[in-house]
Amino acid sequence: METERVDLISGLPFEVLRRIVSFLPLKEAVRTSVLSTLWSGLWKPVQVNMEADSNENLAREMARFLRSREGPQQWKFHLKIREKDGLKMEDDLMFAATMGAEEELHLDFFGGIRTRDNFDLTLESSCLSPSKYSCLKTLHLRSANRFFQRLVSNLFSNFQFLESLRLENCCGLENVDIKANGYLQRFAMVDCPETASITLSALNLKSFRYRGALPLIQLKNSPDLVDVILDLREGPGQIEFDCEDVLPLLESLRDIETLTISSWLLEWLCTGGVIFGRLQFQFNRLKELRWVGPQIDQPKRDSLACFLDILPVLERLLLTIDQSCRQFQRPFFIQYWHEPHLWTENSTAESNASQLNHLEVVRLVGFTDTEDELLLMDHLLKRAFTAKSMILTSPGNRSWWVAKIPCSQMKQTSRCHSKHIGISFPDKRYFFGLREQRE
Repeated sequence: METERVDLISGLPFEVLRRIVSFLPLKEAVRTSVLSTLWSGLWKPVQVNMEADSNENLAREMARFLRSREGPQQWKFHLKIREKDGLKMEDDLMFAATMGAEEELHLDFFGGIRTRDNFDLTLESSCLSPSKYSCLKTLHLRSANRFFQRLVSNLFSNFQFLESLRLENCCGLENVDIKANGYLQRFAMVDCPETASITLSALNLKSFRYRGALPLIQLKNSPDLVDVILDLREGPGQIEFDCEDVLPLLESLRDIETLTISSWLLEWLCTGGVIFGRLQFQFNRLKELRWVGPQIDQPKRDSLACFLDILPVLERLLLTIDQSCRQFQRPFFIQYWHEPHLWTENSTAESNASQLNHLEVVRLVGFTDTEDELLLMDHLLKRAFTAKSMILTSPGNRSWWVAKIPCSQMKQTSRCHSKHIGISFPDKRYFFGLREQRE
């Protein structure tokens, strides 16, 4: 007869359970809410009412309140500002706050005033004594609108040791200007559709990640930046595309080590007259490039080949064909000059291309066996003659190692390797041999 299992942990006092959860990272801590009704009770928001005569004093009271609490916990704030900053009496401010164990705070401005009015957000670290303020390290702001902009600005100035800042789904947010102290290392901005400009000054910044439509981005005083994601899946947005606005951004990224970039940006720069090989800078430290686009056609293939000319130490090239990405119609450009191989035969392009002497790994995800994909594979194999591997992955998640096989050896190779698949190169000189990759 089996001994009945006793749930000793759930029988512990509520405060002891809260103490146990306090040692977990926030994501894992929140997952405990599905264990039982008792555990979910740990995450029942506590109502907090605050009143002050200004946004500055309200932010100071919130910082003092949060500093006195240990995470993880969740609160629902209901705020009143007596001066009201022009708001009506019924326009109280409400939002949710979740604190994690590792000095992590999430603010979700879900309630109160609903508005699509545009606004700017200026965040600047305070020079006041850090001993008086919170030691928060991670701040995540979601769905902020213009009625919270002064509150958020004052909160930010109170967090002297902030290392990570994330803005998400902030509708109406047009211009972001952040002047951080030497602690901020990571910045992310995701799905803020009205954003027109981002200006960020952070001396110790190491990671910059952006997802949305292309804004004007200015990164200042960030010599230690190493990782950048420019996920521009929403295209150029409402602004008129200008190569002269994008090139200063690329130059400010010249010392990074990893870059994720949307295919349309390179394509538009290239068709807009930018000759990458003639720019006054190169990416002399870039080791990994992640390229994402809806397909590989001739303009995308050629613009990528051009961009590779200024990546002299590239080690890993990861190409992702994501058919969920949108295809953007190129604007009409007056072209005064251009990369040679966009106007001439492919053989001329090959002679002008630089060698990728450090490239070790090439991976193409979403391979569909189009002619432009095969031409790109051939181009990369010629330029990266020391590459250790080229791997193709189909939309069905099957993967193959790639090798070039002369037509005269194709039958012999097929007999020796049952897992080989031969794909004919467009000019019929040789085949690409695909050997299935096993887990």
